[in-house]
Amino acid sequence: MCNVGKIDRIVRAVVGLAIIVWGVMTQNWFGIVGVVLLGTAAISFCPLYSLLGMNTGCKIKEDS
Repeated sequence: MCNVGKIDRIVRAVVGLAIIVWGVMTQNWFGIVGVVLLGTAAISFCPLYSLLGMNTGCKIKEDS
């Protein structure tokens, strides 16, 4: 199951890495948010998108 498309994954990965680097450089715990973004980019699934019924690119199979 996936609900995160290709462009969304790239954006999440880039922003996630930037937040992690910033968090390490400033010794701020907020860098954990970057880890979450990288994780959702890696597995192509965002639980929040699921709760909101969003899908940014993965095809949904319909049973006929």
